Amino acid sequence: MASSFSTDLKLELMVTGENSGTWGDKTNTNLDLLQQAVVGYQAIALTSTNTTLAMTNATISNARNAVLEFTGVLAANATVYVASGIEKTYTIKNSTTGAYTLALNQVGGASVIWSTIEKNIKGVYLDGTNANTIDLSTLGGAISTSTSLADFVVGPNELDTSSVTSFKIASFAVTSAALNTSAVTSFKVASFAIISGALDTSSVTSFKIAAGAVGPTQLANTAVTAGSFTTASITVDAQGRITAAASGAGGSAGAGVLTLQAVGPASGTYTASPGANRLLVYMAGGGGGIGGYSGGGIASGSGGFGFFNKPINQPFSQPYSVGGGGSAPGNSNGGAGGASNFTNVGTANGGNGTTYGGGAGGNPGNAPGATISLGSNGFFGGPTNSTGSAGDPPAGTVRISSGFGAYAQANSAVANGIGGNGGVLIVFENTGT
Repeated sequence: MASSFSTDLKLELMVTGENSGTWGDKTNTNLDLLQQAVVGYQAIALTSTNTTLAMTNATISNARNAVLEFTGVLAANATVYVASGIEKTYTIKNSTTGAYTLALNQVGGASVIWSTIEKNIKGVYLDGTNANTIDLSTLGGAISTSTSLADFVVGPNELDTSSVTSFKIASFAVTSAALNTSAVTSFKVASFAIISGALDTSSVTSFKIAAGAVGPTQLANTAVTAGSFTTASITVDAQGRITAAASGAGGSAGAGVLTLQAVGPASGTYTASPGANRLLVYMAGGGGGIGGYSGGGIASGSGGFGFFNKPINQPFSQPYSVGGGGSAPGNSNGGAGGASNFTNVGTANGGNGTTYGGGAGGNPGNAPGATISLGSNGFFGGPTNSTGSAGDPPAGTVRISSGFGAYAQANSAVANGIGGNGGVLIVFENTGT
């Protein structure tokens, strides 16, 4: 009967009485094959994405070695195959370069895979169908709390994502010597895993933490409520953390800078400068108009006029409208002046027009909610007397106030009426120096 060969190591199995005169040589070959399987080492350069290792009968073969080192520059993910049916253990070192994965596969079964950054050594065993990993994740037992970590270096490749939790770290177990440089990344530390009791004094230094590793989920919450603060009052501890914050009163630092001047009728949107936190606003409604009138000594109502001192929060952008002057029909009542409005700041109402044919004069508007109500817009010029007083024009003339939002005044007959003046919006910001 002819010799056969073993399933796993392909040793020659001789039968009784066979190989007379060559039995010693064949036995020596088997011993060489056993030596290769127990202590053999071979470096294999990978030159393609798929490489098949050989396990040849009674012949030194690369798949029989105990230790394999894969080298070469990977241009794509690579797989190394071993025939199915073989049961064997390996120690394998991935010394390839290039950001690609490396897999060891027993044909038709599962693979052991090195990630793109795992350039390390793995223990592997083949069960005849699948390749399996031998490491701390598959071995039983545990490292006791009495085991010293001083000489054990944990690098980023040794930690699974979010594997370090507060339940896995004994009090004061993490020392500086136990951490490799840049070993601690945000992917390796579970949220809120590191508590003060787990860290030895001065164990975590800036050299041990990878750039960008400490994110919001790695920091314990402080007593500060998340949000935006205006003119904030803050407290900072010795570690640079904000431990208290509150909004303060809006400041008024900075001189007033004129940023808008609009005369009615007009409208638009006002956007404050980014550095402003207060607006100083003068606003007047439109003055009323005078209808046709055969007599004299009558005046329409002036627009309401006020000053608004308004603190603002950024960003600030609000619409505004400036009222026009009242109409001046020749055969009906004078029209009321239009109201001026600045959203979220204030309103100045227009003055009323006169009654047609010599009735009552118009009532002035007002500025409800103004910081200071300035009353008659004579503050900025224009007549302040209606009839017969010092400063009025001579009898037989017609006068219109020169101030914005001003009333119209007639001292003689007016056939076609007199229109009121438009309102005004003037805005200053506290952004000057």
